[in-house]
Amino acid sequence: MKVGIVAASRTAYGELPRWRPHELTYLAVEEALAKIGLPFRDGYQDIVTCSSDHWEGMTLTDIRHGEVAGGHLGPGEEKVCDDGANAVLLGCVKILSGQADTVLVTACCKETEVLDPSVIENFAFDVPFQQLLGLDFTQAAALQAVQYMDRTGLLPEDLARAVIEARRKGKDNADVFCREEVSEEEVRDSPMLAHPITTLQRRPFCDGAVALVLASEDKALSLSPQPVWVTGLGSCCEAHNLGDRDLSSPEALRAAAARAYGMAGIRDPAAEIDLAEISDHYAHQFYLWCEGLGLCEDGSAARRLQAGDFDRQGPLPVNPSGGLLCGVPRYVAGANAVMEAFEQLRGEAASRSVGKPPRIAVAHGTSGPAGQHHCVIVLERGF
Repeated sequence: MKVGIVAASRTAYGELPRWRPHELTYLAVEEALAKIGLPFRDGYQDIVTCSSDHWEGMTLTDIRHGEVAGGHLGPGEEKVCDDGANAVLLGCVKILSGQADTVLVTACCKETEVLDPSVIENFAFDVPFQQLLGLDFTQAAALQAVQYMDRTGLLPEDLARAVIEARRKGKDNADVFCREEVSEEEVRDSPMLAHPITTLQRRPFCDGAVALVLASEDKALSLSPQPVWVTGLGSCCEAHNLGDRDLSSPEALRAAAARAYGMAGIRDPAAEIDLAEISDHYAHQFYLWCEGLGLCEDGSAARRLQAGDFDRQGPLPVNPSGGLLCGVPRYVAGANAVMEAFEQLRGEAASRSVGKPPRIAVAHGTSGPAGQHHCVIVLERGF
């Protein structure tokens, strides 16, 4: 049995005070269903929503997201409170297990409603010790960046280059939050958050939602002449305590990628994958995740980026959308990566299209401090 993605939609990302979180979900759902003429509520057997009680300031946020996705007196709904790639993974599992032949997957987050995101991020740390230190994800990422730079020789100008290249690609993407190009000086001189991470080296907080429709093989072919097949899935989580892992060596990412590649029959990802959409919440993670995914040799990602190998016209385009450094909401990020890969494989990425028509793509999502958890999804064009 195969799982196909037959439709996907997103809201634009940015500061969206006009819309409540579940209203954003509905906007994405309505458009995704309209693309294939699938009836609301009656057109699918199951729903997977992705949202966060912490970020929405209430319990059971999936109730309202599930209702606007058609769950009230209709299909069953399950919640994922993690990166959106995991919601896609769960949707695939529901189909592969025979529980459903069509699944609606949503992911939403409104980050701009939170006055101090570090307070919420602090909840992810160990209660009696690390929470009391006031740790947040940026501080954890800074520890990771320093360790990675020390191990590989990555330079501050390399961090700036990751942002510059992301914004250069992002200027062609109407849906990301920040589309303005920046200079090395602007990146370097932006306010310091936690050494060596400056404001422009962190993904900007924003709002938005994504919806995708997944289907079994027969159902997918009946709904769309161009389904994109999910051929590999992998997920892995590392130790909770920051001190119990090497932050500069993403073992959970390597394990998740190995599982996804094994399922998809990929032996040499750098040679077989045509494009990648990765979740670079911080500038240094662009390099770290490229290496962890096996897209290049350890310690070589900065050189490869500088050489243009990851450009849209390069041999292995990475984040042709601009990536998270241009502004994609957390929790939505991994689902957005899947949607970007879906559009590239279908030839629907417009100005973001890569040079060579891709056949195989990898989408990546991550969550937790310093990339504690990773999800990797391999997609393939079957037409």
